[in-house]
Amino acid sequence: MATQHANSDPKNVSGPRARLENLLRQPGNRHCADCGSPDPKWVSLSTGVFICIKCSGIHRSLGVHISKVLSVKLDEWTNEQVDALAEMGGNLAVNKKYEAYTPGNLKKPNPNSFIDERSDFIRRKYEKLEFFNFDEQALLCPYPAPHRRSSSSSTSSSSHDKKHYEKQATRHRIGIAFRNSWGRKESESKNSKKANSLVAMVEFVGLIKVNVVKGTNLAVRDVMTSDPYVILALGHQTVKTRVIKSNLNPVWNESLMLSIPENIPPLKVLVYDKDTFTTDDFMGDAEIDIQPLVTAARACETSNINESMQLGKWVAGKDNTLVNDGIITLVDGKVKQEINLRLQNVERGVLEIELECVPLTQ
Repeated sequence: MATQHANSDPKNVSGPRARLENLLRQPGNRHCADCGSPDPKWVSLSTGVFICIKCSGIHRSLGVHISKVLSVKLDEWTNEQVDALAEMGGNLAVNKKYEAYTPGNLKKPNPNSFIDERSDFIRRKYEKLEFFNFDEQALLCPYPAPHRRSSSSSTSSSSHDKKHYEKQATRHRIGIAFRNSWGRKESESKNSKKANSLVAMVEFVGLIKVNVVKGTNLAVRDVMTSDPYVILALGHQTVKTRVIKSNLNPVWNESLMLSIPENIPPLKVLVYDKDTFTTDDFMGDAEIDIQPLVTAARACETSNINESMQLGKWVAGKDNTLVNDGIITLVDGKVKQEINLRLQNVERGVLEIELECVPLTQ
């Protein structure tokens, strides 16, 4: 009994993964914070809750500025991240704050709720903060929700270094929307509601794990060098890598997760140079057709193949930006694809990316 009591304290469990599993076993964390589904395997690190696979897809669509989603099993965790999660108190403590003023006539989603019910509740809870208790002392959160801040930067784009690129407007809207999404004005609420209603109708068929490995010979934007980072956009979801200072050949080796919508759109890749006092500079973009990878993953789910093998490939050609063929392989039961992309609408630059298709059952 003494050993069990000691292990109930996450500080007494060695290793971030073991500590995370220990937190998951605590009362309140054994069920999804938003719909009550048992055995949640995902975490919103920004808000401090354990959530199920279905709710995690909606959290991703909110954007990482509101909810940064990690997998308990698939992502690598640090002790600092587990410390931050533990400090927020778990599902019971967070729900006490975020659901403090839930109307009595509002029915909270359950494990069998449709996607639109989940989406409406989760957006009202975390994005609009309709039920939030602002009177109590704020939860300790090392990943503060920027959507509650006012934006200090303008959303207008400078044409410097980009005026030669004809398609820059659409791409730049994606980047600007990601970087300044916490600065939305009241006048934009109608467009936001329309977008949210579209997201509510989206069903997810799987997950895609994107490892942004490195960039090679990227464009110069700061006199002699650049401070590059990468934005990934899939449908309404956007995630970004960290910024690497003063490097035209950056190595991120950073894994990011996105939910795959039923109607599979291309994965958009955008590279920017981080500027402190001015609008971030555009450094190129590309698109990845993930349909072949998803098709291969679905085929593997219904087969008994165990040995490593090539499943297919995305052939390099004039209609895409591949440096070479993107080979799809089955390795250790995982469906993966390695891709080298030549950045478009910029003078130079190549990105190396690794994709892995993850079934919803994980």
